[in-house]
Amino acid sequence: MTAPRYPLLALSRHRMEIDGQGVTTLVAGSGCPLSCAYCINKKLLCQAPTLVTAAELYEKVKCDDLYFQATGGGLAFGGGESLLHMDFYDALRPLCPSWHFTAETSLHVPPETVERAARLFDAFIADVKTLDPEIYRAYTGSDLGPVYDNLALLYRLVGPERIHVRVPLIPGYNDKADLARTVELLNVLGLMDIECFPYVIREEVNP
Repeated sequence: MTAPRYPLLALSRHRMEIDGQGVTTLVAGSGCPLSCAYCINKKLLCQAPTLVTAAELYEKVKCDDLYFQATGGGLAFGGGESLLHMDFYDALRPLCPSWHFTAETSLHVPPETVERAARLFDAFIADVKTLDPEIYRAYTGSDLGPVYDNLALLYRLVGPERIHVRVPLIPGYNDKADLARTVELLNVLGLMDIECFPYVIREEVNP
């Protein structure tokens, strides 16, 4: 059986309390179901990835094992859509069972994927643009689709303490009223760890 490979784009080491608990290495991977107008990683996602096996990625990041162990940190997977690579995480997890795994995700994936992820990841950073279907489509180019249902499913599977939700105020797309409605809907689900922030558009990225 061929070992699953991860489309690695970049590694960012020694991130403290940014992408999960403790000292974290951010692992950026390729592939995303969305086409966000102001994607912060648009240039990165256009690059050809380096395909690595679980053992190869482990060799690249194990140098920070001491930091991970001392702070309760580990790896955060982003990109792109982190949950597109579940077979890879199945292979990687046994190599570093004590590391903290965080998934940065739009949750625009099938519910079966969320169920698998709930068993593998310790924490989730849910990147929820908005819960208004029209605004979501205008900004991401995709239907809101499974996002709300997957948030509810993830809540049932792992509880609110393992889910951090990010909701941006995106110039030209949503406003403070939409932000408030999105937060209200998240609260109805039982989600309370919600970060609202103004999205800063990088000059090199055009809508």
